[in-house]
Amino acid sequence: MAERDVVLGAGLVSSCVARLGRFDTGLQHPYYHVALPGRKLRDISVLCNYVHLQKLELSNNRITDLSCVSHMPFLVILDVSHNEISDFFGFEPPKNLKEVNFSHNILTQMKDMSGYEALVKLDLDHNRLKQIHGLDKCCNLTHLSVAHNSIVSICSLDNVPLKDLNLRGNQLKNTEGLENLKRLQTLDLSMNRITSLGGLNNLHQLGSINLERNQICEIEECKHIHNLLLLRELNLLGNPVQEQSEYRLSVVFLLQHLTMLDQEKVTVQEKVLSINKYDPPMDVVAARDHMTQLMYQLMQPQLLYDTTLPSDNAPYPMLVLTGPQGCGKREMVHRLCEDFEEYFAYGISHTSREPYFGEENGSDYHFVSEEDFELLVQRGAFLQTVQYGGHKYGLSREAVEEVAREGLACCVQMELEGVLSLKKSIFEPRYILLIPTLVDNYKSILRSRKLYTDAQIEAAVSRIELYDNFNRERHSFFDNVIRCDYWDRAYQMLERVVKKYLLLEDQEEGEANKREKPPTEQLRSDSSTLSHPATEPLYKNDCSQTQQQQLAPHKTPTELASIRRREQPLREAVMGKSPGVYSWLITSSDESPGQSVDTIKGDKQLQQTPAGITPLSDRRPGCNVKPVLPPIPPGRKTPQANSPLPSPSRSHVLASAQA
Repeated sequence: MAERDVVLGAGLVSSCVARLGRFDTGLQHPYYHVALPGRKLRDISVLCNYVHLQKLELSNNRITDLSCVSHMPFLVILDVSHNEISDFFGFEPPKNLKEVNFSHNILTQMKDMSGYEALVKLDLDHNRLKQIHGLDKCCNLTHLSVAHNSIVSICSLDNVPLKDLNLRGNQLKNTEGLENLKRLQTLDLSMNRITSLGGLNNLHQLGSINLERNQICEIEECKHIHNLLLLRELNLLGNPVQEQSEYRLSVVFLLQHLTMLDQEKVTVQEKVLSINKYDPPMDVVAARDHMTQLMYQLMQPQLLYDTTLPSDNAPYPMLVLTGPQGCGKREMVHRLCEDFEEYFAYGISHTSREPYFGEENGSDYHFVSEEDFELLVQRGAFLQTVQYGGHKYGLSREAVEEVAREGLACCVQMELEGVLSLKKSIFEPRYILLIPTLVDNYKSILRSRKLYTDAQIEAAVSRIELYDNFNRERHSFFDNVIRCDYWDRAYQMLERVVKKYLLLEDQEEGEANKREKPPTEQLRSDSSTLSHPATEPLYKNDCSQTQQQQLAPHKTPTELASIRRREQPLREAVMGKSPGVYSWLITSSDESPGQSVDTIKGDKQLQQTPAGITPLSDRRPGCNVKPVLPPIPPGRKTPQANSPLPSPSRSHVLASAQA
C-alpha cells in the first residue's frame, strides 16, 4: 500500500481537491486548490495535467523534483516544505507566483530569480544555504526568511523592498549587506555571531530587532540605532552586554522610544530614572546638589550666621551675575564692587581647575585640588556646587559670611547651573543675566583671550540658546537681562540697574531737585520731610503702593491678629527677648474668649511691644514683592576707636555660648 502511494495518481488528486472551479462554457471543471500533505509522495508528475492550479500544498512528503510546476502558469501559492528538494526553483517561473515555502529541504545554493518578479514571500528556513544572492530583481519581495541555514554573508539585497527579514540561526558576524534596506520594519538576527550594530543606523523604518544570543559586549553599540525613532522592540537576551551593571537603564536611556526590551515592557518610571541617572535635567542636578550640601551642613555644628537675620523683614542681600562663559561677568563683578564699595564686596568662589594667566588665588578664585574640594563638600562648607567644563566650582558659606561680617551685600558670578542650585537655598539674591547677542563678536572675544580651544568656544556659543530659552520660558527667572556685546555699554547698563536697586537714582534726582528749587520751596520741602518720622523699613519695593496692595493677599482683622500673635513671640525668642514659644502658648491658652474679641475689634491693645523689638510689619514672606538691595545700612562695620578688637560676629558669640 505504501509503495502505491509514492506515485501520485489522478484518483488521489481528485480526492484531495479543496476548491473546484468551472470554465465559462460550464462543460469542464478545473482544479484550483490541491492539498496533499504527509502522503510520502515522491513522484508528482501527474500534476502536469492540472494547468489551472492556483494553490498547491505538498508539505511533509519525499518530493525531489518540481518540474511539473512549469505547467502551472496560474499558480500563486506553492508549499513544498519538509521534502527532499535540492534544486533551487527547478521549474519555469509561473507569472503570478507570490508565495513559496521551501523550508526544511536540502537546498545548498541560491540561483538568479530575475524571472520571479511577482514573488512577495519566500521561506527558505532549515536548508543548507551559505549565502544570499540572486534576489536583486525581485521587486515585490517583502518577506524573506532564511532562518537556520549556514549563511555567512548577505549581498544583492539593495533593491529588494523587504519589510520582514528573518536571519535567525546563521553564522553572521556583522550586519554588512543590510545598509540599504530602507523599508525594513522587522529584523531577526538572533542566534548569530554579531558583535556590532554599525550597519543598522540608516534603517529608519525598523520597529523590531531581535538580537538574542549574539556576541554584543558593549552598551555603546546601541548608539548605532539611537536615531531609529520607530524602533519599539529590542531583544538582547543571551548577550554578554547583559552582565554589565545598570544594563537595562543604560539601554533605556539610549533608546527612549522603546516599549519592549528583552521581552519585558519598558515602563515610564524606567525612562525617567534612566534620564535622571545619565543625563539629568538641570533642575534635577540643582536639587541633588542642594540636598547634598544641606545634608553635609546639617552634620556640622549649627551656628547663627551673620546672614541669617540681618533684618526683620528681608533676607540677606546678594547680587548674582550669570551668563555664558567669557561674557565678562567676573570682570563686571570686580568693577561693581570697586565702584560701590560702600554696598558690595566680592564673594570668592572655589574651583578645582588651574588658574588662567593673570588670575590670582584668593582674589579671583580659591584654587584647590579635586581632593581638597571634596573634603570641603563633606565638611558642609558650600552653599552650592556645579561641575562645568570638567572642573568643579562652588560658593562657600564662609565666602558670603566674610562679606556679611563687614556689613556689605555679597556680589558673585556663576553659571546657570549654580543659579538653579542657589535658588533652592535660603538666600534670595537678585539675578542679572548677561547675554551676548552678536555671535561672531562673542567668538572673536573668546579667541582674543587665547584661553579656550575651538571646541570650548563652540560649547560656550551653544549655551547662549540655553540662557535665552530660560529667560523666555521661565517668566521672572532673572530679575534683569543685559546685552553684553560691548563691555562698556553693558557695564553702564549694569551700573544703572544697580543704582535703581539701591534707590541711588531717586536720591540723586532728589538732590538735583533740591538744588533747582527756590529757598522757600526748599525749606517747605525739608520741613514736610521732617514732619514724618523715619519709620520706613530698610527695604523698598519696585512696584508702587497700589501694586503692593494688589499683590499682597487681603487679610481680615482676625487673620492679622493671629499672624501678630504667632510671629511676635518667635521673633522675640530668636533675638533673646522671650523665654520661648511654648511658654507663650501655655500663657495664651488662659486668655478668655471675650478678651480675644475685644483685641480684634481694637478696643484693647493686642500686646505691648517690648522695648528693643521692632514693630511687626504687615508684610509677610511670600507676597511676591522683592526687597531692594541692600536691606542693611550701607557702610562697613568698623570697630570704634576705643575698642582694641572688632566686635565678634553672632556666629562666634553663639559658638562660645554653646561651648
